[in-house]
Amino acid sequence: MPTPTAPSGRRWLGLALIAAAQFVVIMDTSIIGVALPDIQRELGFTPESLSWVFNAYVVAFGGLLLLGGRLSDVFGARRVFVTGWLVLAAGSVLAGAASNVGLEIAGRAVQGAGAALIAPAALTLLMTLFGGTAELPKAFAVYGAAAPIGGTAGVFLGGVLTEYASWPWVFYVTVPIALAVIALTPLALPRVAGGRGSVDLAGAVTGTLGLAALVYGVVRAPEVGWASAETVVAIVAGAVLLGLFFVIQARRRTPLLRLGMFRAPQLGAANLAQLLLGGAWVPMWFFLNLYLQQVLGAGAFAAGAALLPMTALIVVGMVALAPHLQARFGAKPLIVAGFALLAGGLGWLALARPDGAYLVDVLPASLVAALGMALAFVPSLGTAIGAARPEETGVASGLVNTSYQIGSAVGLAALTALGAAVTAGGTDASALTSGYAAAFLGAGAIAVIGLVASAVLLTGRRRSEASGPDAAAEPAPAEPASLDA
Repeated sequence: MPTPTAPSGRRWLGLALIAAAQFVVIMDTSIIGVALPDIQRELGFTPESLSWVFNAYVVAFGGLLLLGGRLSDVFGARRVFVTGWLVLAAGSVLAGAASNVGLEIAGRAVQGAGAALIAPAALTLLMTLFGGTAELPKAFAVYGAAAPIGGTAGVFLGGVLTEYASWPWVFYVTVPIALAVIALTPLALPRVAGGRGSVDLAGAVTGTLGLAALVYGVVRAPEVGWASAETVVAIVAGAVLLGLFFVIQARRRTPLLRLGMFRAPQLGAANLAQLLLGGAWVPMWFFLNLYLQQVLGAGAFAAGAALLPMTALIVVGMVALAPHLQARFGAKPLIVAGFALLAGGLGWLALARPDGAYLVDVLPASLVAALGMALAFVPSLGTAIGAARPEETGVASGLVNTSYQIGSAVGLAALTALGAAVTAGGTDASALTSGYAAAFLGAGAIAVIGLVASAVLLTGRRRSEASGPDAAAEPAPAEPASLDA
């Protein structure tokens, strides 16, 4: 990894821009929640199609992340980072100005495409600024903490903007943030030269369409049925396209995803940990919000406020606690302990009662789960990026983002189906609580799988895990990063 050349203050300003990227990418998934009824009424969405205001973003984001990572490696991370913000801003304007269903879904898909360019480029820039330094775990912690802050902030901003302005502003609010980041990027983020490789277009098409088809199938399944023709065709098509993608990667001289990357056991194990973290955490956050509103009767703002202690603990855990513990014990013990706490918190949430109380049924269990997430997320993310070659950091960043997003989508779809089966159409508090409890238990089972997989597959090299890539195995960079505007 290139030695950082930026002054310390400028590096931290760069980290602020990178954290802003993570904040906005996650905020844009949660900010629409309160606005959905107004969007449905004004644009004519049916109850069945309304979910695509969310799904269009997720499908485009998850499907294009690997391509975004490769483009970052070939054309330079800063250039792709800025391009992604421009695309995200354009999609936000289109979604806000949409006058019909088709334009709204298209705008959300463009937003997702922009996010898919931003996310892997942001992680590559983070590694360029902090790779090989003792500050790397703290930088990862700040980056990771931006996600729950963005998710919670989205709930509040969505409510405020919808109530006091109008629903298009839940999209327009991204535009000034994008313009500010673009303006500051030349001052704070390094210009990293791109590689000599080319973009594998055949791999990009098959990989993107395969992931998109797979995500489409799993997010539609709870609505149309897992055995429906639509679900089966989408999932089978996704599997075939992904199989073709791997065949192409094995034969290309400069593939989109070099399969030899997976010979490093740390990379595969850490990506699996991220996939399972997404599969356990995102459904927990989703169903906990529903329990607060539909069973305990909290409004949108009250539910958001109820999640603030959990968000605050995640921020403190990621920024202050996890880097310190990782430096002392290494990544593997933290990841295993994090999964154990997450599983315990989810099991505790499954005991929530139809006539429950926030202080008894939600707060303590959610704090245990949040601490587990904080401990597991930072070291698994750092291990997944640090296991890659320096010239493949963009692809590794796209891969780990893809792992988390696919885990989130598949986990949420599967646990939504499980909760619906247990609820069996009931709408009273008892039936809803039973369905949510089943979903919490399912998420807890995913966390247990993550615990076992991490304990078995991860190795425990304390020094390299604490500081990033293994310095002994890391080749000298061919070209240092610079901060030329």
